[in-house]
Amino acid sequence: MCIIFINTFEYTFIMTRPYSNKKVCCEPDVNYFKPRGVPMEQLERVELQVDELEALKLCDLEEVAQERAAARMGISQPTLSRLLSSGRKKLADAIVLGKAIRISGGNYTVDSGRWKGRCCRRNDRKNR
Repeated sequence: MCIIFINTFEYTFIMTRPYSNKKVCCEPDVNYFKPRGVPMEQLERVELQVDELEALKLCDLEEVAQERAAARMGISQPTLSRLLSSGRKKLADAIVLGKAIRISGGNYTVDSGRWKGRCCRRNDRKNR
């Protein structure tokens, strides 16, 4: 995206910074959650991005420190903090107001080779 401000004397170009891909360990197994007993067509939806889900998983579920979680995702700690804030707000909105949650989208790449089978606690679930 490029924004051009036209001045009588000069043109000023402001280039926005490109989005970086965040590293996630895997695609989510489940991509929809909804309140029980309410038909999907009657529900409003909240879209939780895959990179927001990864940030929530690392920091809230696995209790990884933000600095370490950011390093694992290949992003800065402030970016991770923004993902956490956005993801938590969306989850609270869906739970409190009874909306469906769709997990999709975001700027991410799957980096499963780096985690060596510890991806998304799938192996833990299979061994129970």
